[in-house]
Amino acid sequence: MTTYEGLELERRGHTAIVTLANPPANTWTEQSLAALTRLMSDLNADRDVYSLVITGKGEKFFSAGADLKRFADGDKAVAREMARRFGAAFEALATFRGLSIAAINGFAMGGGLECALACDLRIAEEHAVLALPEAAVGLLPCAGGTQWLPWLIGEGWAKRMILCGERVDAEAAQRIGLVEDVAPRGQGLARALEWATKTEKQSPTSVAACKRLIQGARTSSPRTVLMAEREAFVDLFDSQDQREGVEAFLAKRSPAWRNA
Repeated sequence: MTTYEGLELERRGHTAIVTLANPPANTWTEQSLAALTRLMSDLNADRDVYSLVITGKGEKFFSAGADLKRFADGDKAVAREMARRFGAAFEALATFRGLSIAAINGFAMGGGLECALACDLRIAEEHAVLALPEAAVGLLPCAGGTQWLPWLIGEGWAKRMILCGERVDAEAAQRIGLVEDVAPRGQGLARALEWATKTEKQSPTSVAACKRLIQGARTSSPRTVLMAEREAFVDLFDSQDQREGVEAFLAKRSPAWRNA
């Protein structure tokens, strides 16, 4: 069985559960970032995986981000390598073809929050705290935080969190749109799995196409994406899932998706 350093992988039906497992704070290392990049490639190649849930091991931390001890000696080569690996890992996560959900079960700081930002949806447990505190130690978010956070919550709140160093609790995170739901302590993973089960009723080929179009709106003009939307609609007629979906509806039965 393939192993991924710093990560624990479990399968439940069509959902892959990835647990960040580097105690005590589930910090990221060069090895675990490389493992996440490799894992995303493996999951994308597995047509039986429709969704992905990421959570942290333990009850206190989702992830505290990078271990600052790696940057204590000011080595720019180390900084460049860490930045490269953070970017590769979280960009791979962001382009996972299925639905990805972060079950934030505690502190999500720096690269921990950026991991959650790379997911499609976020659920925070009621005791969670979220922040991008890099500027307080002379650094900056280098794994998508300066881009994905303002896209999600708007420039004003992004500047409050990044430039002013504001931390937000779960309730505030939901209020500003940083997370989509708040769960009781210890129930984040269960809530995320409920959402993952809902997406299993959707055609996985349709979900993948819709996700690409939604994310394309971040970087392309509406005219470009609207044209791509129509083309993607027609392209689905080459898939087995399109035929199965229509036939199942007309026969009044549940579809048997093939992800093909």
